[in-house]
Amino acid sequence: MANDNLGLGSFADDARARLEQALHRYLPEPAVCDAPRLAEAMRYAALAGGKRIRPLLVYAACQLSGGTPEQADAPATAVELIHAYSLVHDDLPAMDDDDLRRGQPTCHRAFDEATAILAGDTLLTLAFELLGDAGDYPAATRVGMVRTLAGAAGAAGMAAGQMQDMEAEGRLQQVSALERMHYLKTGRLITASLHLGYLAANRPDPALEQALLAFGDAIGLAFQIQDDILDVTVDTAQLGKPSGSDEKQGKSTFPALIGLEASRERAQTLCQQARGHLQGHGEAARPLLDLADYIVRRGH
Repeated sequence: MANDNLGLGSFADDARARLEQALHRYLPEPAVCDAPRLAEAMRYAALAGGKRIRPLLVYAACQLSGGTPEQADAPATAVELIHAYSLVHDDLPAMDDDDLRRGQPTCHRAFDEATAILAGDTLLTLAFELLGDAGDYPAATRVGMVRTLAGAAGAAGMAAGQMQDMEAEGRLQQVSALERMHYLKTGRLITASLHLGYLAANRPDPALEQALLAFGDAIGLAFQIQDDILDVTVDTAQLGKPSGSDEKQGKSTFPALIGLEASRERAQTLCQQARGHLQGHGEAARPLLDLADYIVRRGH
């Protein structure tokens, strides 16, 4: 499925180009891998396009923190590998059992279920290998980045949120419980992306660090609310994955609990709250502010 341009101009173009080059460089090549089919599945999952929101957040936060694009390359690639692994596993028959992702057959449909599981596992481990080896960072920065990404992906983050999501199927949740689940499943990795960019710049600024974390928490929830909205308002062709899947699986969503218009208002309010956390940073914050706007107006 083709990306839109996010309305970010050259920043998004340049960051995406860097990310694509890094993904091609770090993903194993089937011709020189001991398990060619595994390498093919990893590349299929990670190079299938997508909005690349999380890596863009890494690059934008690094830029705002006084860093260079080179400093953001490794963590931007690592967070996208984590995201790719999570999608492969989310789509599996034992999880959401989806056949379509980004307009293409899901990894387990294009290959097979066992290969998809291994591909997801290996994308996950490759992310931490990059944070350990790639780039030029002080040891303390490497440790901080590993800790940030591991915390966002594990039992206090994305994996916990996915578990809660599965356990909640078929029963009505309270809004507060839904928000907590989405914070874990989606929000923590978005906030971690901003923190990774800040850490990669290696220019300590505690006030900016806290502002970026607060910005991330707000847009992380806004992102998931917009996903819920799109699931009930956009068809499969535009969405790039089956529409209406949440309702079919008996999942609570923001539109189901508070209504479609209230969901849109909540997403807009969160976007404005996020923007407020970066007041006073001028044009240096423009890519992040534009990303916040994009998150609540995207069409897929």
